[in-house]
Amino acid sequence: MSYHATLTRRDLCKRMAGGVAAATLAPAPRLFADEAKKSAFRFDYILASCMYGTTKLAEILPEVKKIGATHIDIWPRVHGNQREQVAEMGVDRFAELLAENDVKLGMFTQYKLGPFRLQGEMEIVKKLGGRLLIAGSTKQSGKDIRGQVKAFVEKMRPHIAAAEKHGLTIGIENHGGALIKSPDSMRWLVEFAKSKHIGIALAPYHLPSDPKLLAKLIEDLGPGLAHFYAWEHGMGCSKKLPKEQELMQMPGRGKLDFKPVVAALKKIDYKLWTEIFMHPVPRGIPILEKTISVTAEINRSRKYLESLT
Repeated sequence: MSYHATLTRRDLCKRMAGGVAAATLAPAPRLFADEAKKSAFRFDYILASCMYGTTKLAEILPEVKKIGATHIDIWPRVHGNQREQVAEMGVDRFAELLAENDVKLGMFTQYKLGPFRLQGEMEIVKKLGGRLLIAGSTKQSGKDIRGQVKAFVEKMRPHIAAAEKHGLTIGIENHGGALIKSPDSMRWLVEFAKSKHIGIALAPYHLPSDPKLLAKLIEDLGPGLAHFYAWEHGMGCSKKLPKEQELMQMPGRGKLDFKPVVAALKKIDYKLWTEIFMHPVPRGIPILEKTISVTAEINRSRKYLESLT
């Protein structure tokens, strides 16, 4: 008989005819992966503290559950100042504040430290139960991008080893103007690193608003995708715009069709964090004036993303 979870009437009769007691009958195990049903795809959201500017953590943490998340991403100046708030109150008090709000630390974002100065943060992130540190890469110099990516990965080896020691992952964002910014450079990083302790923190904002390109990249990165920013370019974030135009960075407001992107995330069975995101102008202010409004705007995008699953 073939290996399926449900016995047919004919199989049952054959077994009974062979003298097998009915009480001992049990469904045969599924032996082939293609016969197993994948668990239903769902987004696992994380809240970026900088979406609320320099608002106090005591006011931000209650918002985490309101956007369907359980974890928070802590940002420093200039985008927010919550990392500085943690330093001021102390790690132990921050841990208490997390517990009081039934929220967990997910990650620290530390662009200003760069990829080679993250080790000082690793012990703190580990102590607080986090699992990710985000930074950018070095600047590009010359035309041999593949060679530069390979050299960058080799320079990162001690830091990857430190991340592994602490049970963490380093996410490298494809930031504009950096070495790791093009689809090929991201593929090469994953190819050369061959480690689950470093990967790509993918920001569609910094890539062409091409759903097919983004979907293909996600599929190519596969397990090398360490973090996903639900963030599109819209009309940009480098100069002051009317708020309605600035908010076009948010999924569902701009022109980027996220449907193929979400389909690609489903295809690779992506189970890590998704961060609904944008940058305001100037940096360091909330994306909207009131905390309740920021949360509502994030939920607006969340509703759009959920409609695509």
